Amino acid sequence: MTWFLEDKKIESIQDVPEGAIGFIYLITNPESEKYYIGKKSLYSTRKLPPLKGMKRKRTVTTESDWLKYMSSNRDVKKWKDVERYILEFAYTKKELTYLENKALYCLGVLEDEKSMNENISGKFFKDEFTKK
Repeated sequence: MTWFLEDKKIESIQDVPEGAIGFIYLITNPESEKYYIGKKSLYSTRKLPPLKGMKRKRTVTTESDWLKYMSSNRDVKKWKDVERYILEFAYTKKELTYLENKALYCLGVLEDEKSMNENISGKFFKDEFTKK
């Protein structure tokens, strides 16, 4: 699977702008016209025990699974035919969270029946805003 940024394919970390730590994405299911918006970090960090004779824990940073990533939503993970788009890159963790929230609010995902996003920041839930 490939990520797209406008018309450009993003297939490796070399295609990512220098200094970017993550991105906001849109995954669509052309068949059902449903979509999901989220954020993904390009790198993951783990704390390891100190080396023998040392006291400080070690921090190891590795490239995340972003190339294969299919969202945190269980239903979206089951989609077979999808289109994956990068909407915007972020350069800090705070910016990544801000840009995700901005996209979710601006696009009104909680009111849109085609959106698979169920909540924003675990505080605002779709069933509270869906007209019955």
